[in-house]
Amino acid sequence: MILVTGATGTVGRVVVDRLLSAGRPVRALTRDPARAGLPAGAETVRGDLTRPEELADVLAGVDRMYYLPALDEEDAAAHAKSFLALAIRAGVRRIVMLSGLAVAVGRPGSFELLYEIEQLVEASGAEWTHLRPGEFAVNKLDVWAESVRTEGVIRNAFPDGLGAPVHEADIAEVAVAALLEDGHAGRAYALSGPVALSHRDQAAAVAEGLGRPIRFEALTYGQARASYINAGFPPEIAEYVLGYQAEYAEEPPVPSDDVRRVLGRPARSLAEWAADHADDFS
Repeated sequence: MILVTGATGTVGRVVVDRLLSAGRPVRALTRDPARAGLPAGAETVRGDLTRPEELADVLAGVDRMYYLPALDEEDAAAHAKSFLALAIRAGVRRIVMLSGLAVAVGRPGSFELLYEIEQLVEASGAEWTHLRPGEFAVNKLDVWAESVRTEGVIRNAFPDGLGAPVHEADIAEVAVAALLEDGHAGRAYALSGPVALSHRDQAAAVAEGLGRPIRFEALTYGQARASYINAGFPPEIAEYVLGYQAEYAEEPPVPSDDVRRVLGRPARSLAEWAADHADDFS
């Protein structure tokens, strides 16, 4: 049995789908099974990673696990330590953790906690693989979808700043490979899109994927901050996002080839991602 935590998340849903397509038994963990909307083939169970003492039944019979730690709660590391100990006692022997590229680059604000939980996974005694995606392409929907729908425009404060956003399906398919195949134990995979694109070129890629013109408009820092907050981002998150965009403008990210190494094909392009999300932009 394979346990998928964070099963209703952007990546977790695709992990569940791909495992079922491979004919594997899946137990999907969610706080609210009634609202999960997961495929009928998955065994959807209720549980909360911040209450690890309640998860013994969830882990029964599980030998492999896709692990998305509950980072947004207090005592996240303590909860992770308790849950991992319970998982090992239950018989889990392979853990694929969704981490983040912040661990590798030492970006302030998130890498310390992710690194600490990675270390707990490594010390658990199970085979482990860490997935370290950089920028999620899907996060762009929060700031781009509405303006594309209503104005046909994408705005950003760093027009020439580079990024290599990764398709969530690529992250999920690397996770499934690490869960099902041998040869991934002890590896940390940096996951990105295939090429680094300026924000101007990202707008052009989205236009290509959607098959319609999209303008690009440059913003000031203050305008960009306001746009993120208007889209629902807390001020500190808006500033964090703008901070790493500014960092990438100074030190462009280097795209990783790990998706190709694991899956035997290139990572999906941003245009492909946009085409896959055409309904979200319409």
